[in-house]
Amino acid sequence: MRILFQGDSITDADRSWNDNSKLGAGYPRLVEASLGFDEPGKYEFFNKGISGNRIVDLYARIKSDLINLKPDVMSILIGVNDVWHETGDNPNGVDNDKFFKIYSMLIEEVKEALPNIKIMILEPFVLKGCSTETNWDYFSTEVPKRAMMARKIAEKYNLPFIELQAGFDKLAKSAPNEYWLGDGVHPTAKGHEFIKREWLKAFKNL
Repeated sequence: MRILFQGDSITDADRSWNDNSKLGAGYPRLVEASLGFDEPGKYEFFNKGISGNRIVDLYARIKSDLINLKPDVMSILIGVNDVWHETGDNPNGVDNDKFFKIYSMLIEEVKEALPNIKIMILEPFVLKGCSTETNWDYFSTEVPKRAMMARKIAEKYNLPFIELQAGFDKLAKSAPNEYWLGDGVHPTAKGHEFIKREWLKAFKNL
């Protein structure tokens, strides 16, 4: 069974671009460790997350990094950069309506090319941290909007939706935000462990 992880830097997590066996330091590697330990040899894993990607970037590489790999299972975590990239000196974010439109196109084209693929949609998330506090009102308003669109995508195509924001909000009550998301966006090892656990719950229900 071929499993593909797709997304931005949260998924990328310093993975190798040249060696598919080096999945990085994030939740893809933790999933690999768990599933690979339980059922040796059953799974093949690919991490094609790219730091900085927005939904439009993911769509631009739909052929090379999604369809051509012919995965049996694919998970997607995307959305925070669609918000974050709007806060710089040269705004280049993706608004909510376009986010939903491009996400829909991506799912439809993947399903058309790979009719038997199983897809899981992960919810984008954010906490107040060193990378988000300056524009916190914007992040705290806009990231939930992308999360809502991701949920709508899952509902539209009858796909599993992995909720993450409420979990991080709850975890942040037990330890400081930076314990889970180092800068308010990127998970620490503990944050990746939480994502892994939620990912596996959805995977086992496919």
